Amino acid sequence: MTTEHETHAAELGAPEPECARCGKVLPLCICDTVEPIASRTQLLILQHPQEQDRALGTARLTAQHFKNAEVRIGLSWPSLSKALGRTVHDPSRWAVLYLGSARAAELAEGREILAVDAKGQPEPHQDMILDEIEGVVLLDGTWSQAKALWWRNAWMLKCQRVILDPSAPSRYGRLRKEPRRDGLSTLEAAAMLLSRLEHRPEIETKLLEAFDRMLARFKQVQAERPDLAPKPKKRDWRRKKRG
Repeated sequence: MTTEHETHAAELGAPEPECARCGKVLPLCICDTVEPIASRTQLLILQHPQEQDRALGTARLTAQHFKNAEVRIGLSWPSLSKALGRTVHDPSRWAVLYLGSARAAELAEGREILAVDAKGQPEPHQDMILDEIEGVVLLDGTWSQAKALWWRNAWMLKCQRVILDPSAPSRYGRLRKEPRRDGLSTLEAAAMLLSRLEHRPEIETKLLEAFDRMLARFKQVQAERPDLAPKPKKRDWRRKKRG
């Protein structure tokens, strides 16, 4: 429903009001449907400052779903502790999701989450490593932006790198085509990772339901107000590798 204030602002050509929590214009906001989840796993989302897809982006919406989550915008931080804003005594118990050129399906069939070493090869003792993870770092942006974040933050090499092998491609579908089948939105990646690490399938269910609501709202607004939800621009698909 459009308020009198929003109608007046549109008539004057003023910018559409935005939600202070998710950053989306109000007609695209679904924040009133989000109920934070208590999780033992901490979540840190590092967003590249040039990530421009605010209409379909999910970083801030993802963080709202967890009581123990932070979003930081920038290119580099001197340490995990500085990025998180509090002391981390053992970075090796944090996982960083970075696909690079590695493909989980080719390295270890049947594993949805795969811990890999600096060369992108599977680590031994997979279950033990994943059971000890205390926090997850997600890189939010296009594939080249994620690559920049990875290479500009050397402290990530002290963390455990993980890659994913999702059973289905991103729910974005035609709204945002990914260059690889294992490329997921930040929200989908968080849903998959935290639900598996905590053995709580309800986490994935809840986040994916929110993602579906966000996409449905986008399509509805796109049909009614294409100025607020324009067709997504092509992202950086030219690069076929993320490493």
